[in-house]
Amino acid sequence: MQSPSPNKNHATLILQSALLCFFVFNSCSKSQSTPPAKYDGFFYANHPVDSDAIIIEAFFDPVCPDSRDAWPPLKQALQHYGPHVSLVVHLLPLPYHDNAYATSRALHIVNRTNSSATFCLLEWFFKQQEKFYNAPTQNMTRTAVVKEIVKFAAEGIGNSYSSALESGFSDRSTDLLTRVSFKFSATRGVYATPTFFVNGFSLAGAGSPLDYNGWRKVIDPLLSEKGKKREREFMTSRTPVFMLVNLLLCLYVIAGACAFPGL
Repeated sequence: MQSPSPNKNHATLILQSALLCFFVFNSCSKSQSTPPAKYDGFFYANHPVDSDAIIIEAFFDPVCPDSRDAWPPLKQALQHYGPHVSLVVHLLPLPYHDNAYATSRALHIVNRTNSSATFCLLEWFFKQQEKFYNAPTQNMTRTAVVKEIVKFAAEGIGNSYSSALESGFSDRSTDLLTRVSFKFSATRGVYATPTFFVNGFSLAGAGSPLDYNGWRKVIDPLLSEKGKKREREFMTSRTPVFMLVNLLLCLYVIAGACAFPGL
């Protein structure tokens, strides 16, 4: 029996690999076809928001130094603009930060327990994130790291959260929430933290903090345009009223002239 030629074997191998990739990709795509029960992200609710507010979406990693540095100027901008701007924070646990996934999961656990404590914990992680950098935890087991995260989080937001955090790390649903955040970031093409979107459009400079003046340069023109639009809408809506008032005034003057022709 004649053995197949090397070229034929090579072509067969390529075909088999292509088919394998197709089936794997197809099965993965089907497994992600069902959307999550709610939109991903933590909504910053420290102030009321207008219905037509500018929407900022921030992608953070709790143990990323650049995410930490990006938060204070963004928070300052939110306080400055008040109800005219809203914020949603998405978590992207970067794979080269060993403890990014566990700290992100802790945030999901706390958010599910009491959403008003979520940003307190995020700021607590930012304040002392060096505790969970790669080097300080490189000789610790995953279980030991999780215990340290639970203890650390309880110190920051209150011991009453200890039991919820401990049980939350054994609850598969919190694992799935954290995975959804990672996959959501991937669907938006986000690969670095921090990354910002404003009204659905990404800002330049992914992976670098944006200072307060930078936020002013982004948001001020948008609010100015909104103000002009509101003014145009106001004038348009009032035009028929003004015309009616002018018509009534004219009729009043004409009626007076007819009633008193000698005046």
